[in-house]
Amino acid sequence: MTRLTALNPEEATGKTKDLFNAVQAKLGVVPNMMRTMGNSPAVLEGYLNLSGALSHGKLGAKTGELIALAVSESNSCDYCLAAHTYIGEKLVKADPAVLQAARTGNSTDAKTEAVLQFAKTLISKNGLVNDEDVNKVKNAGVTDAEIAETIGHVALNILTNYFNNTANTEIDFPAVSSLK
Repeated sequence: MTRLTALNPEEATGKTKDLFNAVQAKLGVVPNMMRTMGNSPAVLEGYLNLSGALSHGKLGAKTGELIALAVSESNSCDYCLAAHTYIGEKLVKADPAVLQAARTGNSTDAKTEAVLQFAKTLISKNGLVNDEDVNKVKNAGVTDAEIAETIGHVALNILTNYFNNTANTEIDFPAVSSLK
């Protein structure tokens, strides 16, 4: 049972209605996470703005989805695992095996694996990484800009994971369970 209410887009007003209309226009639907975030237009707008900004970054959509899966697995967020598996398969056209490997921080591409492992390290160390952690990702060819974006993706996904785990958001994507 959900703990926070997912708003009906037809009944929303004000800033929330405007944000829902923008999401509907872009995606064709307002997913339950965003409907629930709509209880606070500030939270929904912040999420949408950071997500939008990162979508134009150097890492690209596929790596962003892989980071989302690695973080969501670390935080046992079934909603985000389902959403990002669906997005990864249907929109980014990533191979299901690539998506599955990302959940444990693995990739057949060394640079992508370094990014995913760094994301996992950020989570496990609560952001308190050391010189060795940063040098390891840099030595794999990851630039300072890409490291900064990795941190941004991790932060964005911590927000959504914590939000959905707290709200117990009803999953409106094909279900995917945590490996834990």
